[in-house]
Amino acid sequence: MNAPTTTPDPISIDAAFDSGNIQVLGIDGASARLALRKDTQSEFFQWFHFRVGGCAGRELELKVTGLAAAAYPDGWIGYRACVSEDRDYWARAQTRYEASVDGGTMTIRYTPSAGTCWFAYFAPYSMERHYDLVAEVAASEGVDHKVLGRSVEGQPIDCLSMGEGPRQIWFIARQHPGEAMAEWWIEGALEMLADPADPHARRLRQLCRFHVVPNANPDGACRGNLRTNVLGVNLNREWHTPTLERAPEVLAIRNAMDASGVDFFIDVHGDEAIPHVFFAGFEGIPGWTEAQGESYTRYRAILERRTPDFQTRRGYPAARPGKANLAMATNQVAERFGAVAMTLEMPFKDNDDLPDPAQGWSPERSKLLARECLAALLEWIG
Repeated sequence: MNAPTTTPDPISIDAAFDSGNIQVLGIDGASARLALRKDTQSEFFQWFHFRVGGCAGRELELKVTGLAAAAYPDGWIGYRACVSEDRDYWARAQTRYEASVDGGTMTIRYTPSAGTCWFAYFAPYSMERHYDLVAEVAASEGVDHKVLGRSVEGQPIDCLSMGEGPRQIWFIARQHPGEAMAEWWIEGALEMLADPADPHARRLRQLCRFHVVPNANPDGACRGNLRTNVLGVNLNREWHTPTLERAPEVLAIRNAMDASGVDFFIDVHGDEAIPHVFFAGFEGIPGWTEAQGESYTRYRAILERRTPDFQTRRGYPAARPGKANLAMATNQVAERFGAVAMTLEMPFKDNDDLPDPAQGWSPERSKLLARECLAALLEWIG
């Protein structure tokens, strides 16, 4: 008598955790049809982060639908989903995007060896890791920790300050919470700056006072939003007149900047569509000066010489004279303080200037880029 054959249980899919985002439309064995949840009180959507269970040795076929209506549909072209079986090392899975299928469908195929695996738009930076980072760096010699204010939901806007020099340097990240590579960059910067043995960091701390905000939008990060806070507000469009009601996160940071002054500023972001690392500057601000512009151009040139991961040929078009949007952080800071300010953009895809088939752009490369940015800053100061 033949033993009865058994059909494997369907896979399970979960996203009820920090930064989780997925909607399950249907599961059939090791295949699933999925969709993305919109940002809180917003029409933006693009971030995803979910866990698949019961999948050891099974070829997964995950179809994420409706993506032509996402915030940046061009971001799906040439994109490969991030996948991890240990939540430490993040690789890239086989991914195909078909704009004409089911409102734009991304099909992810992957065969895990473990019983669970995790998929995300980019390697997530959890709030737990955020608090570990803040605790570790705050415990380092010469580091001051301050809560600049509170988010809409009452989470602290952490700021870590260090250095004895007169130049006021500000780094902020994750105004757009789904741009997790930004906090990986911050981790790399803080690890270097707090290292008493690093010669570049030691000299920078002698010359500068650093103020670092690792996560400017903790509510959005927790909720798995791409671009907004819990009220559906895009924080990087609130810098001209931030209010306690709409954008307390921005108000807290800008008030702290008013107290310290700003000489040099990097607002760290990720770009969905452009597979390169680049800066967006402050061209077009009303108070533009040639000296300010030349200082910005010189810093870009130093960084481009230092690392092949950065380039100046591709990026966003510069604003015309007098047409800069002062509601954006880089423009507001450059105008308000006469600072050299820039928005750093890293790819969600790979960096086509130096592709990595295994990981694409990654947390590791984000952290290494931060170190090069700091070394370039020391050279720029001279």
